[in-house]
Amino acid sequence: MTSMNMWHEISPPIALVIALSFSTFGCTVTETINDFLSSTTPGDWYTGEGLIKEEYKPHVFVANNLDNLKTDLARGQGEYLTSLTTLLHVPSDRQSQFFSHVQRHYAGMAEERHHMRVTETLIALSRPFKETTRS
Repeated sequence: MTSMNMWHEISPPIALVIALSFSTFGCTVTETINDFLSSTTPGDWYTGEGLIKEEYKPHVFVANNLDNLKTDLARGQGEYLTSLTTLLHVPSDRQSQFFSHVQRHYAGMAEERHHMRVTETLIALSRPFKETTRS
């Protein structure tokens, strides 16, 4: 079935919902990418091989997963928060403490729409959990 024939088989109300969904999703992705690129020099974020540099991986992750991450932050657990914790290099034996810590700070991030501010807050909150004990 070609894509042109497919649209004739879908009822007009459903086709409208699908079209609006694509339109809305496309705008959200475009806005995220534009915010992401306007906040920094894109070339600084990538290695010569075109991979994201280690220090910028949390920024990219938060930019692409902000809403899901906020849900996990509010709950103090979840796959997005766990993934971010890995990118922030929080040791696995300190993750549960980190989860509780960021959950207590969730209110300050809840209404924030700019991913860079959320990422910087989370990076700052992760620092005490990565420090080693000095003898």
